Amino acid sequence: MTETFTLAHFSDVHMSPVVGFGWRYWNAKRVLGYLNWQRKRRRVHVTAVADRLIADAHSLRPDHIAITGDLVNLGLPAEHEAALAWLRSVGSPASVTVVPGNHDIYSSMHGDRGVVRWAAYMGGEEDTLAFPFVRRVGPLALVGLNSAVETPPFFASGSLGSHQLEIAREQLLRLDEDGAIRVVLIHHPPLADMTTPRRRLNDAAHFAHLLERTGAELVLYGHNHTPAIDWLPSRKKPIPLIGAASASAGTEHGDEPLARYNLFTFFRSSSGLRIRHVVRGLETPDGPVTKLSENFLDAAA
Repeated sequence: MTETFTLAHFSDVHMSPVVGFGWRYWNAKRVLGYLNWQRKRRRVHVTAVADRLIADAHSLRPDHIAITGDLVNLGLPAEHEAALAWLRSVGSPASVTVVPGNHDIYSSMHGDRGVVRWAAYMGGEEDTLAFPFVRRVGPLALVGLNSAVETPPFFASGSLGSHQLEIAREQLLRLDEDGAIRVVLIHHPPLADMTTPRRRLNDAAHFAHLLERTGAELVLYGHNHTPAIDWLPSRKKPIPLIGAASASAGTEHGDEPLARYNLFTFFRSSSGLRIRHVVRGLETPDGPVTKLSENFLDAAA
Protein backbone atom coordinates (compact mmCIF):
# COMPACT_ATOMS: atom_id res chain seq x y z
CA MET A 1 0.00 0.00 0.00
CA THR A 2 1.82 3.06 -1.28
CA GLU A 3 -1.09 5.51 -1.44
CA THR A 4 -3.83 6.56 0.95
CA PHE A 5 -7.36 5.14 0.89
CA THR A 6 -10.34 6.98 2.35
CA LEU A 7 -13.53 5.40 3.69
CA ALA A 8 -16.59 7.41 4.76
CA HIS A 9 -18.88 5.80 7.35
CA PHE A 10 -22.56 6.70 7.76
CA SER A 11 -25.26 5.07 9.85
CA ASP A 12 -28.89 5.29 11.01
CA VAL A 13 -30.34 7.45 8.26
CA HIS A 14 -33.97 6.61 9.22
CA MET A 15 -35.34 8.05 6.00
CA SER A 16 -38.42 10.24 6.23
CA PRO A 17 -41.31 10.18 5.72
CA VAL A 18 -42.66 6.73 6.62
CA VAL A 19 -44.42 5.49 3.47
CA GLY A 20 -46.48 2.46 2.45
CA PHE A 21 -48.08 1.66 5.81
CA GLY A 22 -50.98 -0.39 4.36
CA TRP A 23 -53.27 -2.63 6.40
CA ARG A 24 -51.39 -5.75 5.28
CA TYR A 25 -48.35 -4.74 7.33
CA TRP A 26 -50.11 -3.60 10.50
CA ASN A 27 -49.04 -5.44 13.64
CA ALA A 28 -48.33 -4.48 17.25
CA LYS A 29 -44.65 -3.74 16.68
CA ARG A 30 -45.24 -1.53 13.65
CA VAL A 31 -48.12 0.34 15.29
CA LEU A 32 -45.94 1.14 18.31
CA GLY A 33 -43.03 2.06 16.05
CA TYR A 34 -45.23 4.34 13.97
CA LEU A 35 -46.55 6.09 17.08
CA ASN A 36 -42.98 6.60 18.30
CA TRP A 37 -42.04 8.01 14.90
CA GLN A 38 -44.95 10.44 14.94
CA ARG A 39 -44.36 11.58 18.54
CA LYS A 40 -40.57 11.89 18.48
CA ARG A 41 -38.41 10.62 15.68
CA ARG A 42 -39.98 12.42 12.72
CA ARG A 43 -38.84 15.70 14.28
CA VAL A 44 -35.30 14.38 14.67
CA HIS A 45 -34.49 12.45 11.50
CA VAL A 46 -34.54 14.48 8.29
CA THR A 47 -33.36 12.92 5.04
CA ALA A 48 -32.29 16.33 3.75
CA VAL A 49 -29.80 16.49 6.64
CA ALA A 50 -28.30 13.15 5.60
CA ASP A 51 -28.09 14.46 2.05
CA ARG A 52 -26.07 17.44 3.30
CA LEU A 53 -23.60 15.11 4.98
CA ILE A 54 -23.37 12.91 1.89
CA ALA A 55 -22.69 16.00 -0.24
CA ASP A 56 -19.96 17.05 2.19
CA ALA A 57 -18.38 13.59 1.96
CA HIS A 58 -18.52 13.65 -1.83
CA SER A 59 -16.73 17.01 -1.83
CA LEU A 60 -13.84 15.28 -0.04
CA ARG A 61 -13.76 12.49 -2.65
CA PRO A 62 -13.71 9.35 -0.48
CA ASP A 63 -12.70 6.12 -2.21
CA HIS A 64 -15.67 4.27 -0.73
CA ILE A 65 -18.74 4.81 1.48
CA ALA A 66 -19.98 2.34 4.12
CA ILE A 67 -23.44 2.55 5.72
CA THR A 68 -24.10 0.46 8.81
CA GLY A 69 -27.85 0.05 8.74
CA ASP A 70 -31.19 1.55 9.66
CA LEU A 71 -31.84 3.24 6.36
CA VAL A 72 -35.59 3.02 7.07
CA ASN A 73 -37.95 2.95 10.05
CA LEU A 74 -40.63 0.25 9.94
CA GLY A 75 -39.19 -2.15 7.38
CA LEU A 76 -41.97 -1.54 4.84
CA PRO A 77 -41.60 -2.45 1.14
CA ALA A 78 -42.22 1.14 0.03
CA GLU A 79 -39.53 2.29 2.47
CA HIS A 80 -37.09 -0.26 1.03
CA GLU A 81 -37.84 1.00 -2.48
CA ALA A 82 -37.30 4.62 -1.40
CA ALA A 83 -34.05 3.65 0.30
CA LEU A 84 -32.83 1.94 -2.87
CA ALA A 85 -33.47 5.13 -4.84
CA TRP A 86 -31.58 7.07 -2.15
CA LEU A 87 -28.66 4.63 -2.28
CA ARG A 88 -28.42 5.14 -6.02
CA SER A 89 -28.19 8.88 -5.41
CA VAL A 90 -25.33 8.27 -2.97
CA GLY A 91 -23.34 6.17 -5.42
CA SER A 92 -23.10 2.98 -7.42
CA PRO A 93 -22.74 -0.44 -5.75
CA ALA A 94 -19.07 -0.29 -6.70
CA SER A 95 -18.60 2.75 -4.44
CA VAL A 96 -21.09 2.09 -1.62
CA THR A 97 -21.47 -0.85 0.80
CA VAL A 98 -24.43 -1.39 3.15
CA VAL A 99 -25.30 -3.76 5.99
CA PRO A 100 -28.87 -3.87 7.34
CA GLY A 101 -30.05 -2.64 10.72
CA ASN A 102 -32.88 -3.72 12.99
CA HIS A 103 -35.26 -1.12 11.51
CA ASP A 104 -34.56 -2.48 8.03
CA ILE A 105 -35.52 -6.02 9.11
CA TYR A 106 -38.21 -4.91 11.53
CA SER A 107 -41.15 -7.29 11.45
CA SER A 108 -42.95 -9.75 9.18
CA MET A 109 -42.68 -8.92 5.47
CA HIS A 110 -45.35 -11.41 4.34
CA GLY A 111 -43.07 -12.78 1.63
CA ASP A 112 -41.79 -9.43 0.38
CA ARG A 113 -38.11 -9.27 -0.72
CA GLY A 114 -37.26 -6.67 1.91
CA VAL A 115 -33.59 -5.67 2.01
CA VAL A 116 -32.79 -8.09 -0.82
CA ARG A 117 -33.62 -5.07 -2.98
CA TRP A 118 -30.26 -3.68 -1.85
CA ALA A 119 -28.33 -6.86 -2.69
CA ALA A 120 -25.98 -5.13 -5.12
CA TYR A 121 -24.83 -2.89 -2.25
CA MET A 122 -24.27 -5.91 0.01
CA GLY A 123 -21.97 -8.02 -2.12
CA GLY A 124 -24.80 -9.95 -3.77
CA GLU A 125 -26.59 -10.09 -7.07
CA GLU A 126 -30.24 -9.40 -7.83
CA ASP A 127 -32.43 -11.50 -5.48
CA THR A 128 -29.31 -13.21 -4.08
CA LEU A 129 -27.94 -12.28 -0.68
CA ALA A 130 -25.74 -14.08 1.85
CA PHE A 131 -24.03 -13.01 5.06
CA PRO A 132 -21.30 -12.49 5.97
CA PHE A 133 -19.94 -11.08 2.72
CA VAL A 134 -16.53 -9.75 1.75
CA ARG A 135 -16.00 -6.84 -0.62
CA ARG A 136 -12.46 -5.93 -1.68
CA VAL A 137 -12.10 -2.20 -2.25
CA GLY A 138 -8.52 -1.10 -2.81
CA PRO A 139 -6.39 -2.37 0.09
CA LEU A 140 -9.49 -2.85 2.27
CA ALA A 141 -11.57 -5.98 2.77
CA LEU A 142 -15.03 -4.99 3.99
CA VAL A 143 -16.57 -7.84 5.97
CA GLY A 144 -20.32 -7.26 6.15
CA LEU A 145 -22.34 -8.91 8.91
CA ASN A 146 -26.10 -9.00 9.40
CA SER A 147 -27.06 -8.58 13.06
CA ALA A 148 -30.68 -7.64 12.28
CA VAL A 149 -33.46 -10.08 13.15
CA GLU A 150 -37.19 -9.68 13.66
CA THR A 151 -37.94 -8.88 17.30
CA PRO A 152 -41.11 -8.48 19.39
CA PRO A 153 -42.44 -5.08 20.49
CA PHE A 154 -40.14 -3.03 22.74
CA PHE A 155 -37.06 -4.98 21.63
CA ALA A 156 -34.35 -3.85 19.19
CA SER A 157 -31.82 -6.58 19.89
CA GLY A 158 -29.76 -8.41 17.29
CA SER A 159 -28.06 -11.73 16.66
CA LEU A 160 -25.41 -13.11 14.33
CA GLY A 161 -25.90 -16.84 14.84
CA SER A 162 -23.33 -19.63 14.91
CA HIS A 163 -23.18 -20.13 11.14
CA GLN A 164 -22.46 -16.48 10.40
CA LEU A 165 -19.88 -16.33 13.19
CA GLU A 166 -18.05 -19.39 11.89
CA ILE A 167 -17.92 -18.09 8.31
CA ALA A 168 -16.74 -14.68 9.55
CA ARG A 169 -13.97 -16.36 11.52
CA GLU A 170 -12.74 -18.17 8.40
CA GLN A 171 -12.96 -15.00 6.32
CA LEU A 172 -11.05 -12.85 8.80
CA LEU A 173 -8.25 -15.40 9.17
CA ARG A 174 -7.91 -15.84 5.42
CA LEU A 175 -7.90 -12.09 4.80
CA ASP A 176 -5.23 -11.66 7.45
CA GLU A 177 -3.04 -14.17 5.60
CA ASP A 178 -3.64 -12.16 2.42
CA GLY A 179 -2.44 -8.97 4.11
CA ALA A 180 -5.76 -7.15 3.65
CA ILE A 181 -6.88 -4.29 5.88
CA ARG A 182 -9.94 -5.87 7.47
CA VAL A 183 -12.85 -3.52 8.20
CA VAL A 184 -15.85 -5.20 9.84
CA LEU A 185 -19.29 -3.65 9.28
CA ILE A 186 -22.13 -4.44 11.70
CA HIS A 187 -25.20 -2.53 12.85
CA HIS A 188 -25.39 -3.48 16.53
CA PRO A 189 -22.61 -2.49 18.96
CA PRO A 190 -20.14 -5.37 19.10
CA LEU A 191 -19.82 -5.54 22.91
CA ALA A 192 -22.67 -6.41 25.25
CA ASP A 193 -22.12 -3.51 27.66
CA MET A 194 -22.38 -0.88 24.95
CA THR A 195 -26.18 -0.68 25.17
CA THR A 196 -29.17 -1.93 27.17
CA PRO A 197 -30.22 -5.62 27.20
CA ARG A 198 -33.27 -4.95 25.02
CA ARG A 199 -31.05 -3.33 22.35
CA ARG A 200 -27.86 -5.37 22.49
CA LEU A 201 -26.29 -8.01 20.28
CA ASN A 202 -27.40 -11.23 21.96
CA ASP A 203 -24.27 -13.17 20.99
CA ALA A 204 -21.89 -10.27 21.59
CA ALA A 205 -19.68 -12.38 23.86
CA HIS A 206 -19.15 -14.92 21.07
CA PHE A 207 -18.47 -12.14 18.57
CA ALA A 208 -15.94 -10.46 20.86
CA HIS A 209 -14.17 -13.79 21.41
CA LEU A 210 -14.01 -14.30 17.63
CA LEU A 211 -12.45 -10.86 17.12
CA GLU A 212 -9.96 -11.46 19.92
CA ARG A 213 -8.77 -14.60 18.12
CA THR A 214 -8.81 -13.40 14.50
CA GLY A 215 -8.07 -9.70 14.88
CA ALA A 216 -9.31 -6.93 12.59
CA GLU A 217 -8.02 -3.50 11.74
CA LEU A 218 -11.31 -1.70 12.36
CA VAL A 219 -14.92 -2.45 13.41
CA LEU A 220 -17.66 0.03 12.45
CA TYR A 221 -21.18 0.03 13.86
CA GLY A 222 -24.26 2.20 14.47
CA HIS A 223 -27.53 1.62 16.38
CA ASN A 224 -26.81 3.84 19.41
CA HIS A 225 -26.95 7.14 17.47
CA THR A 226 -23.90 8.33 19.41
CA PRO A 227 -20.24 8.55 18.37
CA ALA A 228 -17.90 6.29 20.30
CA ILE A 229 -14.34 4.95 20.28
CA ASP A 230 -13.53 1.77 22.20
CA TRP A 231 -10.76 -0.80 22.01
CA LEU A 232 -10.92 -4.60 22.07
CA PRO A 233 -7.75 -6.59 22.85
CA SER A 234 -6.76 -9.24 20.30
CA ARG A 235 -3.87 -11.63 19.78
CA LYS A 236 -1.86 -9.10 17.76
CA LYS A 237 -2.98 -5.61 18.75
CA PRO A 238 -6.07 -3.79 20.07
CA ILE A 239 -8.95 -3.39 17.63
CA PRO A 240 -10.64 0.03 17.39
CA LEU A 241 -14.44 -0.17 17.65
CA ILE A 242 -16.01 2.97 16.17
CA GLY A 243 -19.66 3.89 16.61
CA ALA A 244 -21.44 6.45 14.46
CA ALA A 245 -24.06 9.04 15.28
CA SER A 246 -27.21 9.20 13.20
CA ALA A 247 -26.48 10.76 9.82
CA SER A 248 -29.91 12.44 9.68
CA ALA A 249 -30.33 14.01 13.14
CA GLY A 250 -31.48 17.56 12.49
CA THR A 251 -32.11 18.17 16.20
CA GLU A 252 -30.53 16.72 19.33
CA HIS A 253 -32.50 13.96 21.05
CA GLY A 254 -31.54 13.05 24.61
CA ASP A 255 -27.86 12.14 24.55
CA GLU A 256 -27.88 11.82 20.77
CA PRO A 257 -26.00 14.64 19.00
CA LEU A 258 -26.71 16.36 15.72
CA ALA A 259 -25.88 14.49 12.51
CA ARG A 260 -22.31 13.26 12.06
CA TYR A 261 -20.28 10.83 10.01
CA ASN A 262 -16.84 9.24 10.23
CA LEU A 263 -14.04 9.63 7.70
CA PHE A 264 -11.07 7.23 7.81
CA THR A 265 -7.83 7.57 5.88
CA PHE A 266 -5.60 4.47 5.74
CA PHE A 267 -1.91 4.74 4.93
CA ARG A 268 1.37 3.00 5.60
CA SER A 269 4.25 4.54 7.51
CA SER A 270 7.55 3.28 8.83
CA SER A 271 5.69 2.07 11.92
CA GLY A 272 3.08 0.16 9.89
CA LEU A 273 -0.57 0.86 9.14
CA ARG A 274 -1.99 4.16 10.37
CA ILE A 275 -5.64 5.17 10.39
CA ARG A 276 -6.61 8.82 10.58
CA HIS A 277 -10.12 9.26 11.99
CA VAL A 278 -12.07 12.46 11.40
CA VAL A 279 -15.62 13.13 12.59
CA ARG A 280 -17.55 15.64 10.48
CA GLY A 281 -21.05 16.93 11.12
CA LEU A 282 -23.27 19.72 12.37
CA GLU A 283 -22.48 21.98 15.32
CA THR A 284 -25.82 23.78 14.94
CA PRO A 285 -28.97 22.63 13.10
CA ASP A 286 -28.67 25.28 10.40
CA GLY A 287 -24.89 25.51 10.33
CA PRO A 288 -22.44 24.03 7.83
CA VAL A 289 -20.95 20.55 7.97
CA THR A 290 -17.57 20.96 9.66
CA LYS A 291 -14.73 18.92 11.13
CA LEU A 292 -15.62 18.18 14.76
CA SER A 293 -12.65 16.03 15.80
CA GLU A 294 -9.53 14.28 14.50
CA ASN A 295 -7.33 11.54 15.92
CA PHE A 296 -5.20 8.55 14.91
CA LEU A 297 -6.28 4.98 15.68
CA ASP A 298 -2.77 3.64 16.20
CA ALA A 299 -3.10 2.23 19.70
CA ALA A 300 -5.45 2.28 22.63
CA ALA A 301 -5.48 5.52 24.56
